[in-house]
This record gives sequence, structure tokens and C-alpha cells, in this order.
Amino acid sequence: MPRVYDLCARIQNGFRARLQTMAIPETKMNLAITNVLYKEGFLTSVARGNHLAPDATFTPTTNSNVATRRLWLQLKYKENQPALNAMAVISKPSKKVTYTVNEMKHLASGRRAKFIAPLQPGEIAIMNTNRGVMDLQEAIEKNVGGELLCRVN
Repeated sequence: MPRVYDLCARIQNGFRARLQTMAIPETKMNLAITNVLYKEGFLTSVARGNHLAPDATFTPTTNSNVATRRLWLQLKYKENQPALNAMAVISKPSKKVTYTVNEMKHLASGRRAKFIAPLQPGEIAIMNTNRGVMDLQEAIEKNVGGELLCRVN
């Protein structure tokens, strides 16, 4: 089963290799994280498809085709520079990093929270909350805490 660190490594390597499009395994977590990246402007598009190419028409994921389903990401570049420079995992399977709303406010306002360095301008943090996967600012607005998955700049 693909984990967050696998997704981070694949996307970061895709940008470093200057790929236009790339495929990642289709899971609910990967879809949620890539939707946050799309919404924040790091990706141009996210499309579902098989292992060969994005779908032209809608194809549902079933038990018979789940192994071949992929998410196709179109990577974004500005003036020949990647929109995403680094994507680092924070929570690991061996150590889950959870934050309350007050600790998240410290992190967003430029102060250290627990052992995590504060967010820099242009950097986002992606969280898994009980209301779904969202970026740190949205989680603060909705007043929910949760697990800090990764940070992106």
C-alpha cells in the first residue's frame, strides 16, 4: 500500500526530472493530497486513468481493475522553474505527529511547535483531520486539529 512518503518522493522526483506528466497509484489518500496541491497551485491538473494514459471517458475503479488505476498529475513550472521545490514527510508510520489548533497557530505564525520548524512564506503543510485532508490554514479556519502529514514549498 503506498504511503505518504512514497507520494512525496515520487512527486519531488518528477519535478527534479522535469517531467510534464507523471502517474502515481490511485488511493484515497493520494487523491486527497494531490487535490490540496492542485488547489494551492503546485499542480496544473489531476486526472484519473490507467497505467497507460489518463482516461478519455469516466471509468470506475472496481476490484478487477484496481491494480492498473493511476492518478495522472500535470506538473507546473513557472519560467522553466518548478512550482514545487521540496516535499518533506513529517508524520511517519513509526511516529505520528498530531497537533491541536493552538499548536497549529504557532506553526503558521512563525513560531516553533513541538519539534517542527515554523512554516516559511510560500510553504504549506498538509494535514489529515477528522474532516478530511486539508492544508494547515484551512484546518485553522475550521478549528480542527489532526495529524501533520507533510510540508511543501
